[in-house]
Amino acid sequence: MLIGGNVSLQALDPVRAESWLADLSAAAEQADCHRLVGFLAGTSADRSNLGAILDLSPYLNGLMLGHPEWVDALFDQTAQKQIAALVAALNEPVPDRASEGEEMTFVRRSKNQVSLLIALLDLFGVEDEAYVTGWLSELAEAVVRRVVRFCLNDLQRRGQLQLPDMANPEKGSGLFVLGMGKLGGRELNYSSDIDLIILFDPEVPAIVDPTECVEMFSRLARRLVRMVGERTRDGYGFRTDLRLRPDPSAMPLAIPLPTALVYYESAGRDWERAAMIKARVVAGDEAAAAEFLSAITPFVYRRYLDFAAIRDIQAMKGRIDRHRGFEGLGVGGHNVKLGRGGIREIEFFAQTQQLIAGGRAPELRLLQTIPTLHALAQGGWISKDTASELTECYWFLRHVEHVIQMVADEQTHTLPETQEDLLRVARLAGYGSVLEFSKALLQRLAIVDKRFGQLFAGRDRKEVSPVLAVLSDETDERAQEWLAEAGYKRVSDVAHIIHGWGTGRYRAMRSEAAREQLTRMLPQLLEAFSSARDPDSALAMFDRFLQGLPAGLQFFALIASNPRLLDLLALILTTAPNLTETISRRPHVFDALIDPSFFGEMPSRDLINERLSAFLQDSPGHEDRLDRLRIFASEQKFLTGVRLLSGAIEGEEAGEAFSDLADEVITALLETVENEFASRHGRVLGGRLGLQGLGRLGSRELTATSDVDLILFYDHDADAEESDGERPLPVSTYYARLTQRLIAALSSPMAEGILYEVDFRLRPSGNKGPLATHVDAFARYQEQEAWTWERMSLTRSRPIAGDKVLLEKVGNIIRHTIAAHKADDKLVGDVASMRRRIGKDKPPRGPLDLKLLPGGLIDLEFIAQWALLAGVVPADFVGKPTVEVLAALEATDHHPAVSGLSTSMQMFSRIAQLRRLGPDNARATDDLPRGLAERIARSIDAPDISQIEAMVADSAAEVRAVFNALLPMPDDVDLPGK
Repeated sequence: MLIGGNVSLQALDPVRAESWLADLSAAAEQADCHRLVGFLAGTSADRSNLGAILDLSPYLNGLMLGHPEWVDALFDQTAQKQIAALVAALNEPVPDRASEGEEMTFVRRSKNQVSLLIALLDLFGVEDEAYVTGWLSELAEAVVRRVVRFCLNDLQRRGQLQLPDMANPEKGSGLFVLGMGKLGGRELNYSSDIDLIILFDPEVPAIVDPTECVEMFSRLARRLVRMVGERTRDGYGFRTDLRLRPDPSAMPLAIPLPTALVYYESAGRDWERAAMIKARVVAGDEAAAAEFLSAITPFVYRRYLDFAAIRDIQAMKGRIDRHRGFEGLGVGGHNVKLGRGGIREIEFFAQTQQLIAGGRAPELRLLQTIPTLHALAQGGWISKDTASELTECYWFLRHVEHVIQMVADEQTHTLPETQEDLLRVARLAGYGSVLEFSKALLQRLAIVDKRFGQLFAGRDRKEVSPVLAVLSDETDERAQEWLAEAGYKRVSDVAHIIHGWGTGRYRAMRSEAAREQLTRMLPQLLEAFSSARDPDSALAMFDRFLQGLPAGLQFFALIASNPRLLDLLALILTTAPNLTETISRRPHVFDALIDPSFFGEMPSRDLINERLSAFLQDSPGHEDRLDRLRIFASEQKFLTGVRLLSGAIEGEEAGEAFSDLADEVITALLETVENEFASRHGRVLGGRLGLQGLGRLGSRELTATSDVDLILFYDHDADAEESDGERPLPVSTYYARLTQRLIAALSSPMAEGILYEVDFRLRPSGNKGPLATHVDAFARYQEQEAWTWERMSLTRSRPIAGDKVLLEKVGNIIRHTIAAHKADDKLVGDVASMRRRIGKDKPPRGPLDLKLLPGGLIDLEFIAQWALLAGVVPADFVGKPTVEVLAALEATDHHPAVSGLSTSMQMFSRIAQLRRLGPDNARATDDLPRGLAERIARSIDAPDISQIEAMVADSAAEVRAVFNALLPMPDDVDLPGK
């Protein structure tokens, strides 16, 4: 067996095939390939396949007859091992005295031999198309790399470069070559051109004359193209195309890195973004290449989704269709790459979704089409069935593409139109007849066409909705009839509002592209709002939202591409003013909602940290970092709020999510503030600082609008008196001012708003005490001066950021302080009288004022805090959510009245979390937007919204009864003692 495999090929003319085998035998005899002569004299499946290939492919015929020794070598070593050895030889160092002609001959002969062996493995069915495309790409990369090394060595000899490592001339040269398209993706076809971009770092020391570097490396580029692609008596290496470089009509062949980066950042087009997905360094200075590819990543994979760009890519595919004239599916004359249902549609299917989601999902930043499809399926962006179908179709079409090109080594993807030539391709592909081949081909084309059509909706013309007329004429009768039938009441007013959008009344609607997107989606938008309980009010809310939107194109393009988001948008606009404000300022936050995993698991704290680190990575300075932290926090609060509003999570999960976000943001903020402060004032000898969270932050119960309660602790070496910076400060002043800077960084209004309202009043002595607290002073204060209410606040505290050793010391002090109350006979009276004073001074302002309501959140929190101070619940629960502390209390047998507290806490927390999404002054069910009230009812399992207040009142009465049993109110209402 010469090759093996499971395919039986049929010649077009068996007699002619035998004649070709005889010619091959004669050539082998002349070349002293006696084993091949003997093999051809016998009969075998491999001999028959060779004869068929000689008859079907003039190109492979020429290679075998011209070089029978390449076939004969298969008796010594498998084709796979020969291919690996030939490519490895190309990667060897270039001999010192090698001439250009010798190198060109070596490259071409290596390429021809590898091409023959790959074709035989493919056609015999030994290896699949993944092997074929992979090794063709390895071959091309090795050829380009060898020629680049030769050219760099020559520049060294001429004195134009001073390379640091002649054994590895690419290193430190500054020059590198990007493989684009199929070469970059390791997906080359059999007769593929190779697309290259040649770039260089003009500041590397290896360049002798920087003023001549553009011309020098451009000459190298021209030489590279000629040595690789020029046809000689030995054939050619690879046809080479440099037109994917930035602005090819104006830019040199080799482009300096700064010039390229400026181009991509300021003028890069969407097709160039798509092209850069597959960019990969194939030769040259890898360090310079890595720097460039890192810098270009934000251009390719934008942090925010860009459906307007996706629309442009769809339009590019449409232009290809129109230019090529591909009207339908077919066989004869059909282009299996660019035609309908072809390879390009599968690539677009994958690449478009990479562009959509790659900025947020780095796991989609892959070079190859098939791994990308599987990653899309793994992430839930497409179904596994879709990925499986497209994978099978892709490899089938790649095989057809290869056999088309193997006929005559032509860069074509079009099937022939004559029956004889079609039969040639069919048989080379392993089919016995054109009919059999056509059936298999059309089946795959139809599958791809269907899947592609589902992704890029709009291929078929749709009936124009009559309501679109209102954009230009608000009095149009048919449009107003449409609005009335949809459920709108004040039809004339609604038509007037919509007409204003069409005339560009608002800033967001002044661009032609934005109005075009609005026109496309207007019927769906109006239908979504018509399903609201009050369609007219819902539309009016959307109008106010649109009025504040800075730009409309991106937002409308996103909604148009994801109609299911319209219902969610309607819910947000009519129920959650804080969320509405966020999308008004930053409409791109809606992007995340199309991620299939968005409504599944909440992002872990590690994932939040990863995303925040990436968002801050290229921040140029302190002010920019403050802005970015505000942007990040606002967007993440929005996403958690949407999950809560939609029912994907409940209040207790939202509290943890808001708290995790605050932890990460405050940690990053402390670092940037401390570093900025130290740049001027230096650092304190042995200085350590840490932030302790209290209140809702301390118990991981933050809401969407909560402020954060903090204490900043510090410590330092005993002999430290002042900081060591350019402007030194005494130690206490240093930490006080640092705390002031931190407060300002958290709460000062900036272009991107505030980060968090912050409260430091829970520090020792409150507003009368120093802003920053020395850890030893904190210990003394807690032991000698602290009030009961201050120690109660410590039960809801935990470390947030800073030095772990210091924060552990703070934690020990807190645990010791709490433990001291176990035998405090005044504790019950202090807690009860404090609650009584609050009830007297701050009565509830409505039935849903859950904080101040008797039996509401304060009662529940006080019970939990008392339980920790009294030692009824272990100190391990310090800093835990109140519901967990209450559940632990219920698990004890401390008092027979203790029951139902954790259930009530869960109910009140859920209502409180959702209410914080609504209007600020909503303290009764009637004050709530209808959609929000319905969401609250579902959250607490109320039969309908009319039962919410009754359920709250019943639970509050039960809680107040337990409070009175555990903490009976004393007659004395003086403020609790120390």
